[in-house]
Amino acid sequence: MAACMQQLLLLIFISGWMSSALGGKLDAENTADNPDRGRNAAGEDKAAALLSGGWKLAEDAACREDVSRICPKHSWNNNLAVLECLQDRQDETEIAVECNHLLWNYKLNLTTDPKFESVAVEVCKTTISGECAAEERGKGYIVSCLINYRANANISEYQCNQYITKMARIVFSDYRLILGFMDKCMYDINQLQCGAIKTGPKYIHTQGEVIACLEKALVSEAEEQPGQYTIREGCKKAIMRVAELSSDDFHLDRHLYFACREDRERFCGNTQAGEGKVYKCLFQHKFEESMSEKCRDALSTRQKLIAQDYKVSYSLAKACEPDLRKYHCNMDTAMPRGKEAKLSYLLLCLEAAVHRGQTVSGGCQGEMLDYRRMLMEDYSLSPEIVLQCRREIDTHCSGLHHKGRTLHCLMRVSRDRGALEGPCQKALQTLIQETDPGADYRIDRALTEACESVIQTACKHIRNGDPMILSCLMEHLYTDKMVEDCEHRLLELQYFISRDWKLDPILYQKCQSDAARICHAHGWNETSEFMPPGAVFSCLYRHAYRSEMQGRQVRQLSRDCKTEVQRILHQRALDVRLDPSLQKRCMTDLGKWCSEKTEPGKELECLQYHLDDLLPSCRDAVGNLTELESEDIQIETLLIRACEPVIHSYCHDLADNQIDTGDLMECLVANKHQKEMNERCAVEVTRFQLIQMKDFRFSYKFKMACKEDVLKLCPNIKKKVDVVICLSNTVRNDNLQEDREQRVSMKCRKQLRVEQVQMSEDIRLVPDLYESCRQDIKQHCQNVVFGNAQVIECLKENKKRLTQHCHQKVFKLQETEMMDPELDFQLMRVCKQMIRRFCSEIDSKYLLLCLKQNKNSELMDPKCKQMITKRQITQNTDYRLNPVLRKACKADIPKFCQNILNNAKDDNELEGQVISCLKLKYADQRLSPDCEGQISVILQESALDYRLNPQLQLQCTDEMVRLCAEEVAVQEQTGQVEECLKINLLRISHEGCKKEVLNILKGDKEDVFVDPVLQTACALDIKYQCAAIPPGRGRQVSCLMEALQDKRVRLQPQCKKRLQDRIDMWSYAAKVAPTEGFSNLAEQVLTSPSKSFILSMLATCVILLFLMGLLCGHITRSVTEDVKDRKPGHPWVIPFSKDRIGYIQLE
Repeated sequence: MAACMQQLLLLIFISGWMSSALGGKLDAENTADNPDRGRNAAGEDKAAALLSGGWKLAEDAACREDVSRICPKHSWNNNLAVLECLQDRQDETEIAVECNHLLWNYKLNLTTDPKFESVAVEVCKTTISGECAAEERGKGYIVSCLINYRANANISEYQCNQYITKMARIVFSDYRLILGFMDKCMYDINQLQCGAIKTGPKYIHTQGEVIACLEKALVSEAEEQPGQYTIREGCKKAIMRVAELSSDDFHLDRHLYFACREDRERFCGNTQAGEGKVYKCLFQHKFEESMSEKCRDALSTRQKLIAQDYKVSYSLAKACEPDLRKYHCNMDTAMPRGKEAKLSYLLLCLEAAVHRGQTVSGGCQGEMLDYRRMLMEDYSLSPEIVLQCRREIDTHCSGLHHKGRTLHCLMRVSRDRGALEGPCQKALQTLIQETDPGADYRIDRALTEACESVIQTACKHIRNGDPMILSCLMEHLYTDKMVEDCEHRLLELQYFISRDWKLDPILYQKCQSDAARICHAHGWNETSEFMPPGAVFSCLYRHAYRSEMQGRQVRQLSRDCKTEVQRILHQRALDVRLDPSLQKRCMTDLGKWCSEKTEPGKELECLQYHLDDLLPSCRDAVGNLTELESEDIQIETLLIRACEPVIHSYCHDLADNQIDTGDLMECLVANKHQKEMNERCAVEVTRFQLIQMKDFRFSYKFKMACKEDVLKLCPNIKKKVDVVICLSNTVRNDNLQEDREQRVSMKCRKQLRVEQVQMSEDIRLVPDLYESCRQDIKQHCQNVVFGNAQVIECLKENKKRLTQHCHQKVFKLQETEMMDPELDFQLMRVCKQMIRRFCSEIDSKYLLLCLKQNKNSELMDPKCKQMITKRQITQNTDYRLNPVLRKACKADIPKFCQNILNNAKDDNELEGQVISCLKLKYADQRLSPDCEGQISVILQESALDYRLNPQLQLQCTDEMVRLCAEEVAVQEQTGQVEECLKINLLRISHEGCKKEVLNILKGDKEDVFVDPVLQTACALDIKYQCAAIPPGRGRQVSCLMEALQDKRVRLQPQCKKRLQDRIDMWSYAAKVAPTEGFSNLAEQVLTSPSKSFILSMLATCVILLFLMGLLCGHITRSVTEDVKDRKPGHPWVIPFSKDRIGYIQLE
């Protein structure tokens, strides 16, 4: 084999040297290629003299006419110059058959003349004496040695190089002149019908098309084209060797030279031939619109040969040979077309060295960059892509060959399909690894052109070619600076980069040691079926976010690695398809539930919304990601962008944390109603809150604080709202039993309070309430915006018009809020400053009581005062909504109002009936002291504001409109509405209303403070006339009445008038008030819980009276007889004195 190669090289370089040595002045093109050629004319003339013997091609009759017509006159005296001129002529220029035959014989004689070796010895004597001294003379081995050394760039003699170059051009002009080539490839040429191998006058001397035909067949064989002929192994090696030896000078590839001659002048006119420079220049302009198709096709063929053997690229092989040896990338040098020779293997091997932090020369890295860009530009250079993606290209991507568009089209198809199991997707993934565009975005020409404007504006601070450019583009995805075309190209590329953690060079650099230590990852270009690339990243992020897992301590990542993992997760959250595990598990559910959700980030939102409907594997994947987001909400990139103003103003310290552990989300919720909060941010925050309601694990701080309590007290409960209810009920029950130890831990109780307050802000965060009232919201609160508890407040205001089920839910909510006012979001929001002013030291469950006590303070905010009044109105509708009253009157309510309780329905207001019942008993002075105190407060409050008396409102609505419209309209809390009804008592026609007013009058005589109009009018008189008399039980009212009757006392005119009005009202009330007879007493007894005891006592009393009557009968008879015997003038009974004037009894 070595001998064959030596013979091949020998003949190639013989013809090259002869051409260089014997050439004088050449045509303009060759002079441009080598401007220093003229100074070596002496050597060339010497070589010409040795071989030409005085005969000149230009003077031969066969070629005289063609030479004079085609070649410049100055070249006529140099046979090689004439030969070069004729064989490089334009395609349309024909020469005579006889001249063709003469040229063939001349070239054949040149390559077989014994004098050739002597010329080589003369011109290349330094190199031969040093490097080729051991070669045997007379058999052509010396020239073979020279060619090998030239191919390895080891020949330093200029004339020797020129000599070999010229002779190579002669040899490569016809495959029959390449020694051994015809023998190895003759059969394949005939089978492929690439051309004739016979000599004769009818065959032209330029046969480069034959080699080109064989090269195309070799390329097609690698692509496994249907019906493709398989070239024999010996011919394959010969073809690749010819391609390698022609890699220095594009003139040696005769097919490409003729196909691209005009394009070379157009694009690379100033590029000198040699060292593969013209090839590289043409490659760079391959997809220019003005590039001819025949040249583009020839360039593609050569690029495909380079992909099979990197040595076909002179510049790449020369620049990278030391690095290849250094890192053992070409161990099998005896197999030029083996695995080690493939361009992809070279790129992977050297890229692995770079990623390991090892040194690769700048020249080699530059060449690698060029060829990585070349592979990304033209999919056809990768046989695996052509073979595996043929169907996808024909179906989806035909006609998009230029500038990497076909590859991006294939990427888009794979991305839309969402799977990487297919052979095409695997071929694409392999190509992305080979080209490694993540390291330098410029490798991807389609991406570079699409994103140039974005890079110039958004990423101009980053050095050109830096890997952070791609990260910068991802950070600006879906922002105003991003353009649509760049967005598509970026996501198509990131889809594949996200599936192999090693393709993000920054991540790999920072995490390679952690991945090897914790996740058992392999080297950059190594894979393992036990730890595929996707699994490595999953392993990294689990260790980045979870310090404890499955009850055991987890090894921590380095800080730098954790930062990069966090960056990747933030970027992947923008598109569900950038998360390989999630997309693989959720393909079915994405198609079923989210096919119409095409906006950024909406697919994941859709999956989270349908979490309960997803398949188990998808539900687990979505749940894990959501759980991760709850720990680090910055993964929700769109949310963070929308909330940037709020974060900057209120949460910037938390946003700077590497992983916020749920603090940032809690801060955003707490500041959701600040002026910096825009609509987009509020929507995103609420959306995430709604997602958190699906599983308590989705609230990181709640999960960490309460996970042990949940397992112990609320097992098998997952939904957050159910867990909150379960734990809240446990806390409440423990509080009711004062001597019982709290079962819920302190840290859980604190976080539970946070969760309860957050849930009170939006009705949608209480799913049961929201679903029960959905129709009522549409009907009564359609224009009310969600959030800020506005919808809940709307339902409260329309409570009487709600459906029964919704009404019951709202009542239960109000009951909870009254027991714990801190859960009343609207009250806490509106009265936030007043709570700080008046109630900062008060227990949260007494906040409303504190606010009520300070309601009439001059410092009270009007809006807060209005909100307090609303809550008072609500409380007075049902004693169950007033926990203080309920506790104080727990014995009195069943004692006096059992009949009302018996007719009551659960979760429905009693419309103040129980409180009205207690008010009557208060007037009768029959309540316990604690209950009496609470009722007196209610009487005082309701006397000032009629709205706090639900029964009065219920019974007197029409009468108020008819008789007291002006007072009602003023809405001043001064008791004027009640006063109006009292004054107009005679005009009230509604019996229920009249009864309520009479009850008010009955209560007024119990204390002056329940009659605000009288209290205001008589304030000074009470101060001076009744200062020593304590309030309550009618004492101050009696004092004022005595003073009114006492002529020595002068009351204020207004007080005197009001007292006289009260006397008249009470007198009328006494006349019209229904008498409480036996029926009322019987009703009280029968409804009393102690009725058995009462009836038994009554029966005992009756029996005793009967017995006493029998006993007293005899005594009565004796007394009667004594009376008859008594004398007149001795009275039996002394009369009583009259009652003191001023006391008026109504009964």
